[in-house]
Amino acid sequence: MKRRSFILGAGTLTLGQLLPACGGEKKSTLQVRLLQNSIPAVVLNQYRKQVQNQVVLNFVPTAQLQDIFTQLQTWQQPPVAETRQRFTLPFFGRSKDDAGISDLVTLGDYWLAPAIAQGLIQPLDIEQLQQWQQLPPRWQTLVQRDRQGNLDPNGQIWGAPYRWGSTAIVYRVDKLQKLGWQPNDWSDLWRPELRDRLSLLDQPREVIGLALKKLGHSYNTEDLTKIPQLKPELQNLHALVKFYSSDSYLQPLILGDTWVAVGWSTDILPMLQRYSNLAAIVPASGTALWADLWVRPAAKKEANKETNKETNSANNSANNSKSKDLWPQWIDFCWEPSIMQQISLRTKAASPMLNHHQSDLPKELQKNPLLLPKADILEKSEFIQPLPPESAQQYQDLWVEIRRSTMVS
Repeated sequence: MKRRSFILGAGTLTLGQLLPACGGEKKSTLQVRLLQNSIPAVVLNQYRKQVQNQVVLNFVPTAQLQDIFTQLQTWQQPPVAETRQRFTLPFFGRSKDDAGISDLVTLGDYWLAPAIAQGLIQPLDIEQLQQWQQLPPRWQTLVQRDRQGNLDPNGQIWGAPYRWGSTAIVYRVDKLQKLGWQPNDWSDLWRPELRDRLSLLDQPREVIGLALKKLGHSYNTEDLTKIPQLKPELQNLHALVKFYSSDSYLQPLILGDTWVAVGWSTDILPMLQRYSNLAAIVPASGTALWADLWVRPAAKKEANKETNKETNSANNSANNSKSKDLWPQWIDFCWEPSIMQQISLRTKAASPMLNHHQSDLPKELQKNPLLLPKADILEKSEFIQPLPPESAQQYQDLWVEIRRSTMVS
């Protein structure tokens, strides 16, 4: 699934923020590969001050979640067999490519299941996370999975959520005022006056999911054949759509080529501050949620046990020792009250630790229903979960059929 910042911006995080070691003193290292703009620079600077000169920090921003997932796969590719002599002098250090495995990376919840199933990440030891018990049950459940990546109340913990957002409806206030209405729920997307003025995400689970929600069903419905009205609803909606896009839906809205779009809250929120003729809502019947998680890459796999046994043992040992107790410290730091508020306000995605009933929340959070939807709407919202293969095929087949159908003229 594609999800990115609409405007990535430059300089949000300094690439490879390294604190040099002085006087030959050996220091612990924390390497983090994170989604660009998902942690504010001010938060990283505060963490640097907290650890002072005791830790070497290397935070590498990456523009797309897809790229991070691909990097996880790359790290697990068996190493090319090399001569043993290269590894007999570890004090010379490792090359840039050899040292590439991070201690933590950002991963979207959509990517969690395949990352687990492919052996790309390892479970977290929640005993090392001081604030885990303060994390609301909904977020604990999200990352508790079996070895195939499916939700499992008895499964291990595979990630630590640090921010989340939702799918929303964004619209041109001026255009809809002339029509005498504004959207409130998914059903408004079916209004005939939106013909050729509507854009939807180019994602089958999102579009089929919102149609299911309109009909009173779950985004994660497994057997679509039991909902005969779903296909006609999707056909009627498709007849109104101008285009489908997961990353270019805001510019046409700004230009007035479209009047209503479905998109992701982190894309939409910055635009609301820039353009007064735009507004957005989280549908009253509930919506799809997403979360960004901290996950731990798995240790690198061996290519040849006999040739690389000593090498991989040394590399894995170094990779584990260099960040001893640092990754839990960073995750707990992201969950601290003052830090989670900064993440929520500056990255336009709420911390899972935020509580609707907190009286000390900044007004910018309390009065922003797109960033922090009302509790009753949030209760009706859900994460898009992995489906059994046969169910996933149903969604794909229906999506292809709908997209191939001819629009009603």
